Amino acid sequence: MIWNALAIALREIGRNLTRAFLTVLGIFIGVAAIITMVTLGQGATLAVKAQISNLGNNLLTLRPGAGFGSRTASAGVPHFTEKDATIISEQIAGVAAAAPVRTASLSTIYLQNARLSAITGTTPVYFQINKWNLAEGRFFSEADLRSGAAVCVIGNTVRTELFGSDNPIGAKIRIGKASCEVIGLLVAKGQAGMGDQDDTIIMPLSALQRRLIGKTSSHDISQISISAQDGVDSTALISEITSLMRQRRNLQKNQDNNFNIFDTRQIAETLGSTTQLMTMLLAAVAGVSLLVGGIGIMNIMLVSVTERTREIGIRLAIGATAREVLLQFLVEAVTLSCVGGLLGILLAFGLCAGLAKIIQVPFNFNMQINLIAFLFAAAVGVVFGYTPARRAARLNPIDALRHE
Repeated sequence: MIWNALAIALREIGRNLTRAFLTVLGIFIGVAAIITMVTLGQGATLAVKAQISNLGNNLLTLRPGAGFGSRTASAGVPHFTEKDATIISEQIAGVAAAAPVRTASLSTIYLQNARLSAITGTTPVYFQINKWNLAEGRFFSEADLRSGAAVCVIGNTVRTELFGSDNPIGAKIRIGKASCEVIGLLVAKGQAGMGDQDDTIIMPLSALQRRLIGKTSSHDISQISISAQDGVDSTALISEITSLMRQRRNLQKNQDNNFNIFDTRQIAETLGSTTQLMTMLLAAVAGVSLLVGGIGIMNIMLVSVTERTREIGIRLAIGATAREVLLQFLVEAVTLSCVGGLLGILLAFGLCAGLAKIIQVPFNFNMQINLIAFLFAAAVGVVFGYTPARRAARLNPIDALRHE
């Protein structure tokens, strides 16, 4: 009986294709909008997490100052020592590695090309902590660090600005007042929330201190990069580091921390949750068009019942039950909704593939979301198709046969 009702429904839809298309337009647009919003939102979430993951392996960054925002000013706040990084890596369980970091912004020159570059002085473990990979050349070694060798590894932006398409390995660039040999080129990471990650020059901390900016105090480390071991609870780890640093900085119980710890994992989770929430809100707004489409289906089905009143009377007169008539019109309404849902899925696929490339997020076409949107469209057909179907089933056969 259901297959027979479906065949009649398809025949009726085929007789009025234009009207059928206009009827399902709301469902069509609603399903496409929901799937597109959710898919692009999930892609944006993955992109955010990937960008933050690029900053380092379970990265924690220890900085001077009370926190972020208006309280970040660190004037008068002591920086860190190289020993702080050593003690953190040796005494805190769950820390995979810790690297002292000192930064400076200096002019860099190669032949006729000059620019202002961000210089980072650190130790070899910094590359592992921050997930840097080599495109060419090598990283500097512990031997380079001990000797204060004038060597450096550059990012792709620096390579482009100073060398163009030339191979920079082995070339010597002038940084500030010193000459430095380029021994490595880093794999490009691209933009992140903190700016262009590839606009960087990394060299041994000892070389930066001795040759470029000097060392006037043992507290000259501007930050410490810390890599947590996999599976370690970052909250507990931050608590231990905080306790250790309060002891080393001689802070009393009534004194606030004069340092802060930036946790990339927590930031990634927070941003991911925020993005997902916004995606759900946008999908809910898009879902309103499904309800509008459902109202359109109900109106058209009511018109169809009026147009086919005589047909309904004949069917009832020759033995069709009210249940069969109800089923017939309900199947027609659900068929219209499903057709709109399928067209919406096809449109969403095309939109997601195109927009994902434009906004540069991963294309993750989730079949579960498609199935949910399709079933929701079918449910809209059932809900809004029931009233017209019930009206058709309640028609009096004699009155229906006399209808003009």
